[in-house]
Amino acid sequence: MSKTISFAAVHFSVAFTVAWLMTGSWIVGGALALVEPAINTVAFFFHEKAWELRERRRMPRASLAI
Repeated sequence: MSKTISFAAVHFSVAFTVAWLMTGSWIVGGALALVEPAINTVAFFFHEKAWELRERRRMPRASLAI
């Protein structure tokens, strides 16, 4: 859990810093630091579901090779 919290802190920090440097706005930097990781989390959920589906579809083919 510590590693996850540490990674989240790094992610928020990078998102904030990049947005702030690009816009010069603390508000935009803060907003993007909150919104981008939240959207990324949802995207990652669907990404994982797509990979699970892909693996389930490949299983029957892999078992035929044995």
